[in-house]
Amino acid sequence: MAVAVTHFADRVADAVERKRSQIVVGLDPVPDQLPVELRGDAVLGRDHAAAACARFCCGIIDAVAPYAVAVKPQSAFFEALGSDGVRALEEVCDYARAAELLVIADAKRGDIGSTARAYAAAFVEPRGDAAPLADAVTVNPYLGRDALEPFLAACRRDGAGLFCLVKTSNAGGADVQDVRLSDGTVLWQHVAGLVREWGEDLVGDTGLSAVGAVVGATFPRELAEVRRIAPQAVFLMPGVGAQGGTAADVAPAFTSGPASGLVTASRSIIYAFRATGADDWRHAAGGATARLAHDVWAAAGW
Repeated sequence: MAVAVTHFADRVADAVERKRSQIVVGLDPVPDQLPVELRGDAVLGRDHAAAACARFCCGIIDAVAPYAVAVKPQSAFFEALGSDGVRALEEVCDYARAAELLVIADAKRGDIGSTARAYAAAFVEPRGDAAPLADAVTVNPYLGRDALEPFLAACRRDGAGLFCLVKTSNAGGADVQDVRLSDGTVLWQHVAGLVREWGEDLVGDTGLSAVGAVVGATFPRELAEVRRIAPQAVFLMPGVGAQGGTAADVAPAFTSGPASGLVTASRSIIYAFRATGADDWRHAAGGATARLAHDVWAAAGW
């Protein structure tokens, strides 16, 4: 089956090469953590809070666009603000596209039948004559292939990308992901094999698949093993920064090329002004992104 002309992994590779960066900035806006100039509006009701979060995220996009290849809006923080928050999410995604950034919707969706089709339509299928909300979406693969088929169809037809949860950055993920199977493998290894299988017919010109894997930078040994199992997958790696992961921890992800791994950081970038005491929150975010991009590029060895 033919892969869409604008293949997701090829778009990633192009952005990585142009910017010499593998950084994805997570957009996790919390109204009471916004800069002072925006926080006052956030207490006036959900509509004002959503508008303040949108202004904040758009300001972050302006600041990080020279140093990042993508942004990753976390849908939950927008959904928490109701219909106004959903409109803010759409505004932020469209603003990021206008800034020539890829958009990865962090929604972790996964369901069966018509529900899965609706989720795919919401996030990675064209909106009438408009582009999809996002270039890619995070998905939960634990309901199996039929739950992902609508998303895989969007990869083939619309050039979408998927990032399947494999080994997540939180310690509690071990409760499920580290369960040992009867053949001696652990569950996350089995899921990594499925990611490889699902993505085998969705490989672009760069040799990377539209079906990627979420692998926490907080588990560098497991990250190296997932790379062995799924050599064509683009990794989305949370955990650098506030969760304790470092640029050096993600080096094994890049053995398949400079675009085979994307490092995502959220709080350590968007709230960098808090840690540094900077008056200009945009400048603080841009500086934090530039430094992380330099460190990851060096660790990647390209």
